[in-house]
Amino acid sequence: MVNLVIDGKNIEAEAGTTILAAARENGIYIPTLCHHESLEPSGACRLCVVEVAKGSRKRIVTSCIYQVEDGIVVDTKSERVLGVRRLVLELLMARCPKSDVIRTMAQELGVAPEKRFLPDKDKGKCVLCRLCVKTCEDVVGASAIGFSFRGKDKIVGPPFVEDSKACIGCGACAYVCPTGHIEMTAGNGGSERTIWGRTFKMAACSVCGRYFAPEDQLQFISSKTGVPLEDLMVCMSCR
Repeated sequence: MVNLVIDGKNIEAEAGTTILAAARENGIYIPTLCHHESLEPSGACRLCVVEVAKGSRKRIVTSCIYQVEDGIVVDTKSERVLGVRRLVLELLMARCPKSDVIRTMAQELGVAPEKRFLPDKDKGKCVLCRLCVKTCEDVVGASAIGFSFRGKDKIVGPPFVEDSKACIGCGACAYVCPTGHIEMTAGNGGSERTIWGRTFKMAACSVCGRYFAPEDQLQFISSKTGVPLEDLMVCMSCR
């Protein structure tokens, strides 16, 4: 076990635990946008920065990827930390001025839109957190979306910003999106689902008749697992 101090509280954590995880296990709040318990952390959003003191040295680190060390002292709300978070939120508000999630986080820290950062009007609510891309690649295994372009023009979506034949319409990307940028809609009485510009036909449960999953998703699962497609045509409620 590793002994450390976070915000004046003595904490014992298992070796290999991140500072973010140790803090959360002890009821200490650290804001994040790009973190999800089911995915490997990437430190993309930089909102979870904390100040770590080790001996006479202090530095700002990303708590979702920095592992606990014996004897370190962590400050989650120092002036340096709050200064970094304010700057990150100012940049995020400029990129995603329509995001309610970003605005709420900014209000909690007393951050107002910064005039020196001109707002983007065409980026929607995407903060480039990578959660959707990692979920599609590492959890679903479809790799249907990724990054396109560079710098300020960087966006997330299907390759070449065209309909992706690799997309199975599962909606996992929309479920993990922290800002609600990815739109997924149901239509035609629930028999269709539209996401990333494609409309998918939904499968009806063979028991209750309720539409519960895209046919493409069930075919994908069947091809990956070897389970007969007819065995997958039952919703979770009827299993």
